[in-house]
Amino acid sequence: MSKKKDGLALYLGVDGGGTKTALAVVDSEGTIRASHLAPGTYHVSIGLDGLGKLLVTAVTATLRKTGFQVGDVDFAFFGLSGHGEDSALLDALNRVPEQCMPAGTFLCGNDMICGWAGSLGCRDGINVVSGTGSICYGERDGRTARTGGWGEIFGDEGSGYWIAVRGLNVFARMSDGRIPVGPLHDLLKWRLQINGDLDLCAQVYGHLKGDRARVAQLCRIVLEASAAGDEQATLILSQAADELVLMIEATRRRLGFAVAESIPESCSGGVFADSSGLLLEQLRIALQARASGYQLCRPAFSPAIGAALYAAKCSGRPLSESALERLRQQTVATS
Repeated sequence: MSKKKDGLALYLGVDGGGTKTALAVVDSEGTIRASHLAPGTYHVSIGLDGLGKLLVTAVTATLRKTGFQVGDVDFAFFGLSGHGEDSALLDALNRVPEQCMPAGTFLCGNDMICGWAGSLGCRDGINVVSGTGSICYGERDGRTARTGGWGEIFGDEGSGYWIAVRGLNVFARMSDGRIPVGPLHDLLKWRLQINGDLDLCAQVYGHLKGDRARVAQLCRIVLEASAAGDEQATLILSQAADELVLMIEATRRRLGFAVAESIPESCSGGVFADSSGLLLEQLRIALQARASGYQLCRPAFSPAIGAALYAAKCSGRPLSESALERLRQQTVATS
């Protein structure tokens, strides 16, 4: 038997990243009913069959925490890593959630939408992501624009992977004597627990196997080295911020924002979430140098909550201001 109150709507949000998936159920009164974590949804790595099984397990586990059934969910949004990047697979990918949700009760899109929707509460503006990869997304008056997100081989500028690889390159050049040795050199050896400098090869190519997500985690060492005064590490972060600003500016132009127009701009992703705040500060400096009008703001909600808010928006029943305020109070209380 359904436990829903008359007039109460339930929205399911799925923020399916490359390395992890976060789910949330939010009701129309602004109450968070459940949250859940699951492995990543990148279909290129796990296949469509693997994605279907993952979503069934994750959605079932999430709804079990609420006491509601699938039929009680009014609408869901599945933000999936890599969505829209292979037109030949798009129709099949869009149907995968039918394994756990009735057709017509959900929408699929790229997970970048979750970050934007959560950061800005589905309001017009731009969100830039620096996590394992990087991407920028914005909306204005119904228009949408995406910049970046081309992957680590020929894109993902300013991402954790991009920063980490440049940090590793700086270490190699310091070791060779091509540039002066700075704090990054000893810090990286200490964090990775290697003795000789060349042991870094075994660590990255052997132990980490060059894995994108695991290599990206090494960006923390670059952030730590910058905080310790390493000039090369700080330069990497400055260059990362410049690359991210290029994405933001391109997104602004494509959305039709004027140069001096007030533009809400938010940041999300693991690199920005680092407690040092170093990349965020570099981005602030780079934005101020490029153009006026950007209003850099803290993310209002998590990407998973953002996905649920986007589900409500797509259903034609976006949450009211009072419901959003109730949601903010819960987010603050649990942070």
